[in-house]
Amino acid sequence: MSTAELISNWKHHIEHGSGPIYLSIIDALADSIRRGLLHEGDRLPPQRQLAAALGTDLTTVTRAFSEARRRGLIEATVGRGTFVKVGATETRWRHTGRAIVDLTMNLPPIPEEPALGQLIQADMTYLLRKQELSGLLSYRVTGGSTEERRLAARWMEPLLGQRNEDEVLVVPGAQAAIAAVVSTLTTPGDTIITDRFTYPGIRSAAAQFHLMLKGIDSDLEGMVPDQFDQACRRHRPQLIYCMPTIQNPSTATMSPERREAILAIARAHQIPILEDDPYGLLLRDGLPAMARLDPAHVFYVSTLAKVLSPGLRQAFLVVPGVDMAHRMSSAIRALSLTNSGLMTSLVARWMQNGSAASILAAIQTELRARQKIARDILGNGHCMHPDGPHVWLRLPDWWGSVDFVSYARRQGLALVPSNVFTVEGEPPQRARIALGSATSRESLAVSLRGVSDLLRHKRSPGFDDIV
Repeated sequence: MSTAELISNWKHHIEHGSGPIYLSIIDALADSIRRGLLHEGDRLPPQRQLAAALGTDLTTVTRAFSEARRRGLIEATVGRGTFVKVGATETRWRHTGRAIVDLTMNLPPIPEEPALGQLIQADMTYLLRKQELSGLLSYRVTGGSTEERRLAARWMEPLLGQRNEDEVLVVPGAQAAIAAVVSTLTTPGDTIITDRFTYPGIRSAAAQFHLMLKGIDSDLEGMVPDQFDQACRRHRPQLIYCMPTIQNPSTATMSPERREAILAIARAHQIPILEDDPYGLLLRDGLPAMARLDPAHVFYVSTLAKVLSPGLRQAFLVVPGVDMAHRMSSAIRALSLTNSGLMTSLVARWMQNGSAASILAAIQTELRARQKIARDILGNGHCMHPDGPHVWLRLPDWWGSVDFVSYARRQGLALVPSNVFTVEGEPPQRARIALGSATSRESLAVSLRGVSDLLRHKRSPGFDDIV
């Protein structure tokens, strides 16, 4: 949208508003975001320019922008200007009534066997007998003990091959690992290349550290090499972020050949890769991690949140070399200090006695069953992976993503609209469905039949409530 069109739209709001001008400006801003006239990351005109164009004073515009920042609509960076905030478009779909069935979070389904409640109770009792309570509740060594890092390396070995435990860090969650890599390898104003539709966590990290994201198109195997090469030449990024296995949200999965192609381009441009691999261990037939194919240039993140439980708050960061591990350990210490001693000890116990492997196998089986249910009910034409935890739902022409998700929530179903994942360009007519958060297969089937019914519903032109 051009500046002239934006000014015209805002003038209309001011002229027809009944309250203070600064509130009319906020309303105009929110309306422009809601209608897609402004997108997350768009730069707003300077405040003096806006004041002159709107026929008001600078104090009024400054007051409006201050309130808009408080409401989470915009953010300002000294020397760069004011931008529509990442996440500003979430308000509409999140606040349209309480959903009965929440299919927004990619959680692993809780298996019936092994019974997690009994397992946790038994192993906590064991830990309390074998270890001092003060040790379980105390601060831990940042990055994990030698034994904890050795267990982590063994856990990831099917995907990574053998790695020196000195290159492995135990981290309190994947987001902390991502933030550590991003903050260490970039400076404000740098660019990160990612998929055009990508995990919101990297968008949050980029916004926090004042970085620019540039998204490129993908096919069924992920990033398209030619476009990736052109983006590297054009934008000169400092880092590439990718999720090569069951990409979130598209479910695209890179073949070994595609992984090699992307790695070769990154090496040619001397750009490190941040490989986020939350779902790699869910695959029936595992694929080699990019960090296994090129351990010298790839930073690898693996989390237990998607393959065991997010309640464990544990992830692993594997880096190129011991010196880099020391740098990342410092970043993790600054961001989150250390892991929970209680949860770290429980994870170590599960890895030692085989419980972790048993839980993973049960979750793999359950997700495959749920994917079959989804395919049977929703049909083909949607992006699915037989081993994955989510569906990238294709919507009919008459449904926009936010409208569909808002309408679904009114019917008691919570999904995620595509704008949450969109780095740049128009959000596609898609929505993400998480299959693991339903309490049972029966509950999931009922919910998916509801989604199927909504897909056939043709909304009227006046869907929005007007009063």
